[in-house]
Amino acid sequence: MLWNVEGVRITRVVEHVMPFPVDFFAEATPAHVAAEPWLVPDFVDSRGWYLMSFHTFVVEAGGRCIVVDTCTGNSKDRPLIPEFDHQRRPFLADLAAAGFAPESVDMVVCTHLHVDHVGWNTRLEDGRWIPTFPRARYLFGAADIDHWSNSEDPLHASAFADSVQPVIDAGLVEPVVADTRLTAEVRIRTSPGHTPGHLSVWIGDSCVITGDVVHHPIQCRHPEWTASGDVDPDAARATRRELLAAAASTNALVLGTHFAGTSAGRVLLTEDGYRFAPETGG
Repeated sequence: MLWNVEGVRITRVVEHVMPFPVDFFAEATPAHVAAEPWLVPDFVDSRGWYLMSFHTFVVEAGGRCIVVDTCTGNSKDRPLIPEFDHQRRPFLADLAAAGFAPESVDMVVCTHLHVDHVGWNTRLEDGRWIPTFPRARYLFGAADIDHWSNSEDPLHASAFADSVQPVIDAGLVEPVVADTRLTAEVRIRTSPGHTPGHLSVWIGDSCVITGDVVHHPIQCRHPEWTASGDVDPDAARATRRELLAAAASTNALVLGTHFAGTSAGRVLLTEDGYRFAPETGG
């Protein structure tokens, strides 16, 4: 799947898709999901569980190749989530088949440092975790580095140890403290709430890669819902409403970092809030 926006080419490479139960959003009920039948089959399965995609967006702009988020990775010790634990997925082969060998990547932007956004930052070689993208600069939110480097969370602390710390130790990391322009067309914006240093990626005002500001299309209808893992739910709600308002006001293409199906669409303003209108790439 690929898109062209303002002369910028964006390619999606999927690692895997898996279902999550309705209570992933604390306020959600099966009735809420059933009230949105259009979500089936791309975004909700036949049981009414959310379909979540784990994928990378590769942004080609200004002569640079920018990887946004690196999914869950292979060979990682993740006993709390069996679908992430010691996986053997062909992600790097799929990335190369799409035209992006690891050595061709100039930048890696992790929207935040949760386990499912940093996994392919590193790969296992001779018993050591080494940077997967050896020429790239890795851009992480500075507040996320501070937060997770001091965390004892059993899931995300292990991800920091094997997927973040090695690229810091290799001298490849640039901490992001404020909105930052990467090319003439691409900029990253701070979007805290889900995590302290969360980032979203904008191509002009015409396209946004959401990160976990919005996890699933149903949150466009229910921006007040709290997602599992929100560090600051109130800030996450405020940031989500800000992003939805900005996307709706400019009719921006919204590329959902966990949206299954096409992963793409527009946020439309309705009488009772917002709704997500999917569309295909091209």
